[in-house]
Parts: sequence; structure tokens; C-alpha cells
Amino acid sequence: MGKRDELIAKYAEDLKTKCGMDPDMDLLTKVTIGCGPAIYDADAATVAASQDSELETVKNNFLIKKLGLADGPELMEGINKAMETYGKSERNKYRAVVYYILTKHFGKEAVYS
Repeated sequence: MGKRDELIAKYAEDLKTKCGMDPDMDLLTKVTIGCGPAIYDADAATVAASQDSELETVKNNFLIKKLGLADGPELMEGINKAMETYGKSERNKYRAVVYYILTKHFGKEAVYS
């Protein structure tokens, strides 16, 4: 099993245990691949949920550019809901897991098909 496969397994475990979601492994794999090399960098692999600038980056680079959503207050509401789903007390929120939750939340799975 390669490094990426190990990470995908770890993300799936987070989705099951911390988010209470049964992950669509095909979608999770595609979302993880879409994160590119960021998943291998300790700092870039996680989302700093307490930093507004980080949440803006998620909104602009993922929701607007990747998923093609129009900017509006519902984007930040979706991000905040994803953070709550992951658990506010959870320090390490993996980027691929957050992106997966957001993809499902906004019904944008087709972006990865």
C-alpha cells in the first residue's frame, strides 16, 4: 500500500469515527488526488479552522475555483458546518476530509466524476 492509499484510509477512518459519515471511497480518493502534493505536507494537509484567512483560502480556492460555486454567505456557512461536523475540538482537520465534506454538502460530486 502506497503513502497515498494509507492517507486515504486514514481520511476514511476520520470520516467514520469523527464525522459520523460512511465515506464514498471513490469520491474520497478523487478528492484526495485533487488536493495534490498538499496531502504530504504536514502543514498544508490540515485546515486551521481557527484562522479566518485559512477559511477564506478554502472558500476561494476550493469552493469557488474548484467546485465552481458562486460567492455568497452560504459558502462560509457550509465551511462552518463542515468544521462542526468534523468536531470543533478536533485539532487536526485533514484538508481532504474537509473538502470531501464540503463536496457532499454542496452536492458537487459531479465535479469529480
